[in-house]
Amino acid sequence: MYSVALFPINPPPAASNPACRPSSTANSPGPEKLAALIDKSKSANQLYQIHAFLYRHNLSDHQILSFKLQRSYSAAGRLDHSLSIFRQTQTPDVFFYSSIIHAHALHNLHKDALLLYVQMLSDNVTPNTFTFSSILRSCRLQAGKALHGQATKLGLESDTYVSTSLLDVYAKCGMVREARVLFDGLQDKDVICWNVMIDGYVQFGSPNEGLSLFKQMLRAKVKPNEATMVAVLSACAQIGALESGRWLHWYAENHGIDINVRVATSFIDMYCKCGSLEEARLVFERITHKDVVAWNSMIVGYAMHGLSDVALQLFDEMCRLGYKPTDITLIGVLNACGHSGLVREGREIFSSMARTYGIEPKVEHYGCMVNLLGRAGYLEEAYDLVKNMEVEQDAVLWGALLGACKIHGNVALGEEIAGLMMRQNLENSGTYVLLSNLYAKANNWEGVAKVRTMMRDGGVEKEHGCSSIEVNNRVHEFVAGDSWHPRSKDIHMMLEEMNAWVKAQGYTPRTDTVLHDLGEEEKEKSLGVHSEKLAMAFGLISTEPGATIRIVKNLRVCSDCHDVMKLVSKITRRTIVMRDRNRFHHFENGSCSCGDYW
Repeated sequence: MYSVALFPINPPPAASNPACRPSSTANSPGPEKLAALIDKSKSANQLYQIHAFLYRHNLSDHQILSFKLQRSYSAAGRLDHSLSIFRQTQTPDVFFYSSIIHAHALHNLHKDALLLYVQMLSDNVTPNTFTFSSILRSCRLQAGKALHGQATKLGLESDTYVSTSLLDVYAKCGMVREARVLFDGLQDKDVICWNVMIDGYVQFGSPNEGLSLFKQMLRAKVKPNEATMVAVLSACAQIGALESGRWLHWYAENHGIDINVRVATSFIDMYCKCGSLEEARLVFERITHKDVVAWNSMIVGYAMHGLSDVALQLFDEMCRLGYKPTDITLIGVLNACGHSGLVREGREIFSSMARTYGIEPKVEHYGCMVNLLGRAGYLEEAYDLVKNMEVEQDAVLWGALLGACKIHGNVALGEEIAGLMMRQNLENSGTYVLLSNLYAKANNWEGVAKVRTMMRDGGVEKEHGCSSIEVNNRVHEFVAGDSWHPRSKDIHMMLEEMNAWVKAQGYTPRTDTVLHDLGEEEKEKSLGVHSEKLAMAFGLISTEPGATIRIVKNLRVCSDCHDVMKLVSKITRRTIVMRDRNRFHHFENGSCSCGDYW
């Protein structure tokens, strides 16, 4: 029933040691002194000695001493001894139950914690606030809701610790609205409450709401801590809010927040994902005691920016210094190879994973190799790798291979892969879009129409493209054809101006990328209002001449927008940094850092 071993009926071996026996009962310390000794004990060995003493002097049934010993064993990491004392207690009260439940929750023995709670109720012991705040650590949504109801019946819902624990359950289960109702109902919100709610927003796709709540936190004069920084930096990283991230860096340095390795790594991740590798590297170099997570963040950062040589050099340095690579390290290194077509290096690293680093390839590593081989044109080798892999294939893996078929125009293999995905129920909207793109590239409009019909009949909706840009600490979002922005008129005037600029440079719209069977003029109009072009136009009219424009897109940038951005960077003498779903593109003086390999 329990996953920990029960303590034997007899006390620890120390009890049989003559040195542990008191010289005389008269000189023995009383319960108060013994309680104080237990509280001061820092190690399990010291507790063994006291436990043996209690056993020899018939004090092992003393309720207060037993409780303190049980709690101290848990704190010392000896949950087996702690549970044994609990089991030997004739009538454990709410404090005994709460303490042992808390210990199991802290040791991630969540099933056992819940079983102890059920036993507590069956023994007619009424939970208190500490019980609820402890057991809620072990709950998922269904159990959390049941406990919420019990806490409400007992009038404990308004307790700060109970409310915060309930808030944590709802937030971690993605029930952000329910969590917010609880949060708003709290009278006295401490930093933990704010952190839980902010992190809930950030982890479940609402980074803007998380940043907005952080601003409310500052207005409420609640001082952020390291956990707050990690959450809000993740929000900035998701939406590419570099200016906000820089302000957070200034705030942390000037308001006494400890920029430990965890916080520093969050800054590295934020700067990398917001397009500023230079600032990320500065933070990395300032970390006195780097851990493998910090190295991983920097390597992954260089990889996503296409600086594959630097990523591989950093990986070599990491290994020379004695750091052991992890799964994430090798995903970053293999991605670095994939972004630059380093097939030989990628093959060597992948084949040596188990032998050199003791890491068996997982589906993510296979995905990196499929992407590397597929983009480089080794479609059959990539296909064979997927068919013969020792781990279960997933939709991402097959999708990468289908995407490679689209790049190289291999319709036959693409149809085979798409059919396989549909038969195994691995398809998603991206599967249909890639197949449609493959047909469109081959001018097979009948095939495109067939895929569209399949999507309509199956209720499959294409994921809409969305691009964002941060200007003056505010993030502006655009979708294709957007006309809702307050400066929409100015944006569309700039689009017309941009179109004239690039055509004067010899630009020809890539109408072959438009999936609908439309006339050339309609296709050109459709291309002209893609979300990334709207974001770029807004950046041009909203920032100082020469300022870098930074854009984040949720999908892969299309080849037509890629061409336009290269030309606009040359004409305006601006650097345009764009993060799409796969990687970063740095457009400067008419060229892109990806070398048109993406």
